[in-house]
Amino acid sequence: MGLLEKMRESKSDDDSERASDKAHEILQIVGERVEVIRPKRVFFASFTVLLLLSAMLLIGTWLVPYDRTSVDVVYIQGGGGHVILVELDNKGSRSIEDVTLDIRFLDEIGVEIERTSYFSNEIPAHTSVAGDDLELLIDGASVWENYTIEISLEYNYRGTKYNERFTHDVGEWTREMFTDSAPLRLF
Repeated sequence: MGLLEKMRESKSDDDSERASDKAHEILQIVGERVEVIRPKRVFFASFTVLLLLSAMLLIGTWLVPYDRTSVDVVYIQGGGGHVILVELDNKGSRSIEDVTLDIRFLDEIGVEIERTSYFSNEIPAHTSVAGDDLELLIDGASVWENYTIEISLEYNYRGTKYNERFTHDVGEWTREMFTDSAPLRLF
């Protein structure tokens, strides 16, 4: 073995000793950090993140102003005629005002058979409205023909007036359900 080979061998031994020392230092640091992490701390950190996410959801649902109004319609036909049940939902974060909802029942050529209207000065946020004023009973109309349900919704939201119109062709089935939503508006 020559002098150059001995120098290379001693150099690689020094490198391996340094690497071994460095590995021991890293292992010691990791060991110290693992001792600091305890199940109580992990639980507390997880609980804190859950609280922060819940607060963000609460802020998005209640504090940020948005309009999300929808109309749910149930159509039922039977031997005596037709029944239309409507529920108006204000899923937004602020109240809607001067609400007018018209429900029209039209035959195949567009002739109005029956109509009802609903008016409210205000519907609070996260509230739905249903009842006798939002029901349309049609006696005597044939159950063998097709009809159209037309719903017109007008309301004011934060000083702006909105008009929505929804139509549904019915008559092929004895029971049908529809959900119509106005566009989501963020303010």
